[in-house]
Amino acid sequence: MRVFHVGADRFEELPALPDALPPAGWLWIPTIRQDLEAELEQLDDALQRWTGGSLFELHVSDLLNSQLPSHYDYTSSYDLLVFRRLAAGNGDVADDDSPATPAGARRALAAIDTSPVGFALFDRVLLTVHPAACPVLGFFAERLRGQARIPDQRNAARLPQGPAELMLRMVNHIVDSYLDLRRHLTRHLAVLQNSLFEPGGHYRTWHVLLDSRNVLHVLEDTCEDQRSAIVEWIDAIDEWPAPAAPAEARERELLRVRSRDVLEHIERVLGHVRRLESSSEAAVQMYFAAQSNRTNAIMRTLTVLTAIFLPLNLVTGFFGMNFEALPLIHSPRGFWVAFGLLLALGIGASVFFWRKRYLGSQH
Repeated sequence: MRVFHVGADRFEELPALPDALPPAGWLWIPTIRQDLEAELEQLDDALQRWTGGSLFELHVSDLLNSQLPSHYDYTSSYDLLVFRRLAAGNGDVADDDSPATPAGARRALAAIDTSPVGFALFDRVLLTVHPAACPVLGFFAERLRGQARIPDQRNAARLPQGPAELMLRMVNHIVDSYLDLRRHLTRHLAVLQNSLFEPGGHYRTWHVLLDSRNVLHVLEDTCEDQRSAIVEWIDAIDEWPAPAAPAEARERELLRVRSRDVLEHIERVLGHVRRLESSSEAAVQMYFAAQSNRTNAIMRTLTVLTAIFLPLNLVTGFFGMNFEALPLIHSPRGFWVAFGLLLALGIGASVFFWRKRYLGSQH
């Protein structure tokens, strides 16, 4: 568990939980689930001293639950937001040099990490609960530390003005991580789709495509939960007491703007996931249409061949009858006359069907 003191012009890491809140600024306490469970009693005591309230047991369970969907809740002391990530779980997705094979595409899609990040928002304290090895924590710790070192007058505008603003920045970063990921998802889905239409190929790994479609369904559900959570957060901001000072009103409006921006990013992610789902479904339908067209072409060719040989069988059957008085049956030239007739019928039928475009690749 780490503790950061964030002020208008400062960002520093404290060695431990302080006995009281600093006179200026606020505290950011990032932790992973395992550390929160181990140090929960100490954290509750500190929150009780700082804010006069502590985390409810049900909300603690939510923060420790790695399978919880995105949602928003509130109490009289704090707001709770659980937001699931959309990021690459390992190097398969982020590696542009990975083999473009159906198996590699399946691994890439399955590697998407949707672990939740929890936020407990107090007036002057922000508690964030991350999964193990979460890059969001380290990214913002280094980013804010670098912003605090900039020696100019715009430094105050770069640092978050309060816990709510930092929470929205982190949520926005989580959503934008998927916007960076979509290029890889599109490429890997294209690999799966192209493998359906390989010339002369036989697509046998249907479970790869089905797994990919299931992953996209999970992503869509995740985005729907994210959107619902942010919409509830925006509604909660509108229900807050009216600000007493112009500075507070401006900060409140900034929170609304950032919240709407996050919502717009989620809508973009949701739209992209739905387009990928539609593209995947269209590829399957096109595959079956192509297979049906191929079957029809095969049946047409077989039917034409049958139609060509049908008069030939008729002629050979005629001369195969057991009668003595058949024409040409005793003539030395009878075989060649019958052979010429068969050849003319075969060539004539073939030319007829070719002109009708029943043969060949042009239909």
